[in-house]
Amino acid sequence: MAFMPFITAGDPDLNTTVAVLRELASRGVDLIEVGFPYSDPIADGPVIQESYTRALNNGFQVHRLFEALKVLSADQSITLPPLVGMVSYAIIYRYGADKFLQEARTAGFSGLIVPDLPGDEAPEFAEKTNVANLDLVQLVSPLTPEGRTKRIMQAASGFIYCISVAGITGVRDELPPELTTHLESLRKLTDLPLAVGFGISQPKHVNTLRGKADGFIIGSAIVKQFAAFSDPNQSHDSVIKTIGDYAGEMVAATKG
Repeated sequence: MAFMPFITAGDPDLNTTVAVLRELASRGVDLIEVGFPYSDPIADGPVIQESYTRALNNGFQVHRLFEALKVLSADQSITLPPLVGMVSYAIIYRYGADKFLQEARTAGFSGLIVPDLPGDEAPEFAEKTNVANLDLVQLVSPLTPEGRTKRIMQAASGFIYCISVAGITGVRDELPPELTTHLESLRKLTDLPLAVGFGISQPKHVNTLRGKADGFIIGSAIVKQFAAFSDPNQSHDSVIKTIGDYAGEMVAATKG
């Protein structure tokens, strides 16, 4: 299965973001989801909300992220996995959709997840992302009716983000037993890969998903480690290594 860690851009600063991206790439992750900090996050639990707040308080700006990633993408000493942006449509709209898509692609993004763009209203934007050579990943929850799921998938590309629970992001001890049925029903509706997010944090969760999903996303379990960057008793490099070690464990779990 593919493993996609999530990190918040700009927490605590963009230099750290670049360093963490380098570390994750060196650990062999398959994709990386980069969250654009937003003051009113959608479906994000307290860990990611706090991370967004730290980044915004430290002066995060979209164009500076794009500039930093352009430099990183041009670095021949590292091979970055595909980057997928998790970004509110409010940010895209204010930035200017065409400008945002062009700069995102130039910065090295391969796709976008836009959680506050309803699937029923996504086809027009999906055309724009297609022209920009970006995928538009769509989210489907366990509560989404089949009819609406089919309409959502018409505007989807890249993969389907399968929300594991009817709730917010956050570390959970167990995945819901009904997730298997949810994935089986989605598999009948699309040929796109299915990636599961919300609540995944342990190798045992990967084993639960094996043979049922094509990939998994981990956010809160990684992002909570970013708070340690403000701990004067921990060095910057040691925190990055801790994040990398955790990612390495999850990469190993994908190989069974």
